[in-house]
Amino acid sequence: MLKFIHCADLHLGSALNANFPPEKSAERRRELRAAFGRIADYAAQGGYRAVLLCGDAFDADRPLRRDKEYFYNVVKSHPDVDFLYLRGNHDGAQSYAEELPNLRTFSSGWSYFNYGEVTVAGIELCGENSLSYWSSLSLDVSRTNIVMLHGQISESDGPGKINLARLRGRGIDYLALGHVHSFKSGRLDDRGVYVYSGCPEGRGFDEPGAKGIVTMQVGRQVYSAFVPFARRTVREVTCDISACADWSAALRAVRAAVPGSSGDMCRVILAGEVDFDVSGLAKQVESELSSAFYCVSVRDVTRPAVSAAALAADRTLKGAFARAVAAAEGYSEEQRARILRAGLAALAGRGDEL
Repeated sequence: MLKFIHCADLHLGSALNANFPPEKSAERRRELRAAFGRIADYAAQGGYRAVLLCGDAFDADRPLRRDKEYFYNVVKSHPDVDFLYLRGNHDGAQSYAEELPNLRTFSSGWSYFNYGEVTVAGIELCGENSLSYWSSLSLDVSRTNIVMLHGQISESDGPGKINLARLRGRGIDYLALGHVHSFKSGRLDDRGVYVYSGCPEGRGFDEPGAKGIVTMQVGRQVYSAFVPFARRTVREVTCDISACADWSAALRAVRAAVPGSSGDMCRVILAGEVDFDVSGLAKQVESELSSAFYCVSVRDVTRPAVSAAALAADRTLKGAFARAVAAAEGYSEEQRARILRAGLAALAGRGDEL
């Protein structure tokens, strides 16, 4: 039985737009880069025949030299492992710089690589083939077939779209996908499954949850398992502070809601309807939790307990402001709540707290 690793979306060279402090941004970039080396070591030590890289190894179509050198040095230093590299929408022609015996690449036409009774096929999606790539896929249904693609599953056709209906009944046992940054899997048809491995490391607070790789044992069938692999995990906690009477109570509620001390990152979402001033509360929560986590981000989506509609009946400047907010077009309810809160704080002379 052969063993493969399915991974994707390394995004080497990512700028990391997560509002990390400068020193932690630099450290996280190093950790993201090192993830590929750790995956290669894991493959070599575990006897894996190949690593299937399903797109976006790099974050830009013209990668920085240090990121390219790192990538190719990792490949060269693991000669007993094949690396099947299929470019994604972030990769470009500049990603290919070296021809190595254990690096196998793809193009805008189907490529097929055989490992015993297993075939690995892949194609890089582009505008020219987006409406027809499935029609030229040719697989021997008597073999075990793995297909690599990078894109978004969809019920329609088009650039960057993977219409699963087009791939059903074609002898695929395992459809290895990249582009979505969280693990996801499902049935393709009676024979096969589709799997997004997700990214091996969350790049910011908008990528919470377990990140990792998928290990595969391949014979007449494919047995796969998601393996958490991230150096740090983004934990997201929503804390409803509706029942809190003031800042002190809200801070106690947050402390009780978040997990214990860890080297991970934490995103706290303050939610609920409140009747006290929360201006500056998010920054205070960040400050209080900063020693418990590698990095903390707090997002305030609370709403005033007194609605704009109720205030609109008030015959004061506050009422006039509330009526203006209610009448304004083009805003979501969350945006209206934020505008209302900011305006009421300003009218109360607390504009410097916003």
